[in-house]
This record gives sequence, structure tokens and C-alpha cells, in this order.
Amino acid sequence: MPRVKRSSHRRASRKKTLSQASGYFLTKGKLHRSAQEAVERALKFAYVGRKNKKRDFRSLWITRINAACRAAGLPYSKFMHGLKLAGVELDRKVLAEIAVVDEPGFRLLVDKAKAGLAQPSAGQA
Repeated sequence: MPRVKRSSHRRASRKKTLSQASGYFLTKGKLHRSAQEAVERALKFAYVGRKNKKRDFRSLWITRINAACRAAGLPYSKFMHGLKLAGVELDRKVLAEIAVVDEPGFRLLVDKAKAGLAQPSAGQA
């Protein structure tokens, strides 16, 4: 197997790692091996954080929709079921935005959901 001399690539790789670790505490921002471990750990947390962000936002949207629904006299689960029966296909992000910004518009959606729930055996097929 031929000998590999990595000089420029090795230097670039180490430089990249150290620039990613700049600002880390003590040797984690200055020594390559410590920086490499810290950066790998940070990237792992960042990956998980991107997944958790989606979960957190969905939870926030549901909370906002629920608060607006209950103010209009309908629980969240019945509201969502009523919208589905009425054929309204808005996602939770849009519904939460409408609930916060446009209260009269949200009242119309609640009325549609109530109408969808009132239809006899619309959901049972």
C-alpha cells in the first residue's frame, strides 16, 4: 500500500475543526483532539435539536389552537375532528397563526367545525 502524505488536507481539516470550536472553554477551543471531541458532541446535539425543534413548534401550535378553541366554546380534539369532517385542510401552523392574528376568521373556522360535527353520520362510512 502506498504511503499517503496528507499535509495540506490534514492542515485544512484541523483548521476547520478548530474554527468550529472557536470560543469553547479552555483547551476545547485550542487543541485539535479536544476540539474534535467537542465539535462532534456539539454536532450530535445540534442534530437532535433540529428534530426537537419540530416537536416543540407543533406543541406550541396545538396549545395556541386549543386556547382559541376553548375561548370559542369547543375543545381542540372536537375542533380538529370537525374541520376534517367539514373538509377544511389547514395545517396546525396556519391554524395557530389565524388563531393569534385573526380572531373573527378563527371564529368562522370554529363555526365550520361545529357544522361538520353536526352533520349526521358524516364521519362513519
